[in-house]
Amino acid sequence: MTTNPELLKRITARPDVFGGKPIIRDMRISVELILSLITQGVTMEAILEDYPELEPDDILACTAYAHAVIAKDSLAAVSIADS
Repeated sequence: MTTNPELLKRITARPDVFGGKPIIRDMRISVELILSLITQGVTMEAILEDYPELEPDDILACTAYAHAVIAKDSLAAVSIADS
């Protein structure tokens, strides 16, 4: 699977917003938040309803970003803390 570079253009990072974590289209909505919602089973439709400033491609961009990051890494590099 190749990542669509147009989708990745929707992901930005600014040092003054969330400490430079990736955000969507320079808004104060983090990629981390959207990925967390997806992993909790929240549907794209529900996310778009809760965040009307988002577009469907923004959510796809978050998953494309996650894919791009893990495509270059391995599970061994991920630290999983005990809860």
